[in-house]
Amino acid sequence: MPKVAYSEAEKAQVREALLTKGLELLAKQGIQHTTVEQIYKAVGISRTFFYSFFPTKESLIIEALYLQQPRVLVYAQKLMDAPSLSWREAVTQFLCACCYGEKNGILILTIEEQQMLFRRLSHEAYRTFREKQIRLFGNILECFGIGADCARVGLFTNISLMAMIVRRAIPETMPLFVPEAADETVAFQIKAIVDFLEPLKKENFCR
Repeated sequence: MPKVAYSEAEKAQVREALLTKGLELLAKQGIQHTTVEQIYKAVGISRTFFYSFFPTKESLIIEALYLQQPRVLVYAQKLMDAPSLSWREAVTQFLCACCYGEKNGILILTIEEQQMLFRRLSHEAYRTFREKQIRLFGNILECFGIGADCARVGLFTNISLMAMIVRRAIPETMPLFVPEAADETVAFQIKAIVDFLEPLKKENFCR
């Protein structure tokens, strides 16, 4: 029988569990194939209790993405601190892990998922998400040892997300792309990004 009364501390634990399990399922299965029922059953609570924490599935998804951001940054720093990896190897491994997010527990939205999710966000919620996203990518650049001015952060955000999204989009969303060359395409894009970033690191180091 489900528990009837929860303390505030227990509620906080349940909320955290929902976000953690939700992020895990969403990253592995994608938004469209992950249901609210799967999440609340995995945590061991009722549907009604779930909706006392998150009024919609979309609200949980946004909070799960926020939960993911510091974890992604910690992962990037771990790679940069690894003595066995060169700078290029660390950055390449980080970008590769993001492009193959479902294999690494990182939630990357497809084009359709982005459209579906952001159509349902308020203007204020959308603005908050963009601010947090810009901060994340700026922090990643700084983790790489690169100065994070606005223009640089914007470009890095776009070229990184392009590699991640294109990889997820072949062949379902982009059927004219060649699926057999998807992995080689991702590798080419990641190399191009690293080639773009490396001189910026050296430039920042020399200042």
